[in-house]
Amino acid sequence: MTPLDWPPDSWVDPRTVPVTDGTQLAVRVLEGDGPPFVLVHGLASNALLWRTVAESLHAQGHAVAAVDLRGHGRSERPYVGHNTAQAADDLDAVASALGWEGRRPIAVGQSWGGNVVLRAARQQSVWGGAVAVDGGWIHLGSRFPSFDTCWEQLAPPDLSDRPPADVIAWIRSMVADWPDGSAAAIAGNLEVRAGSVHNRLAREHHRSILHSLWTDDPADLYPDIAVPIHLMVAGTSTSADVDRARSTIADATVTWYPDAHHDLHLQHPQAVSEQLLRLLQRVEGSTS
Repeated sequence: MTPLDWPPDSWVDPRTVPVTDGTQLAVRVLEGDGPPFVLVHGLASNALLWRTVAESLHAQGHAVAAVDLRGHGRSERPYVGHNTAQAADDLDAVASALGWEGRRPIAVGQSWGGNVVLRAARQQSVWGGAVAVDGGWIHLGSRFPSFDTCWEQLAPPDLSDRPPADVIAWIRSMVADWPDGSAAAIAGNLEVRAGSVHNRLAREHHRSILHSLWTDDPADLYPDIAVPIHLMVAGTSTSADVDRARSTIADATVTWYPDAHHDLHLQHPQAVSEQLLRLLQRVEGSTS
């Protein structure tokens, strides 16, 4: 918080969950008797963007955990492990620490988080299924001829020369017609230090994750995924990549949202919640 009223983080306090290398992740848990969902944000994002989806699922009796991946949100910021493979391993560790392995939760990830949950979904003894929200098929190596070019185009902006009040006003203007709380959730990607705004995810760690998205082709994983998968696509520019995922994963379905923003889970939480519950029905049907 700052005197300029930086939006507070007022949702349920996170638990501290250790993963295999001792890194402590912040996990916001809503207990419930229904089948669990584990919600995973995208690159340089945070768990607050899942709040409305989480509360919708919880209202219907489901257990829900919204995870801040390492280096993000309120989780620890270690020097190592900022890549897709480690994030998937961390997700397995979270399910184990919560005692949910036997309950075979649904893993849900947005953008880079979609890649993370599809990698995790290969562990079908842990996960019952997965939903990838405008992600899961991201391979930057197919878009950029070199990683230097990729980094030049996708490096995070430096906001430190903008007053915090101006940054908040800019965020609010972008999501003016989105659900209440959207601006505060996005502001959770940032922090104020010494009066300047900075990304919570360190620049070098952002670069490391982007490098894994450039080197790792998620299509290599598709033949190993046996659990039901649902892909939610915002826009239409990635149709070839989505078609490849749908045709290669054994049990995959797709829903398109051509007019939606990349942060589909924040902009249209009810639509996302409905698809998560439909995927759960498929999972329960496949195991009955």
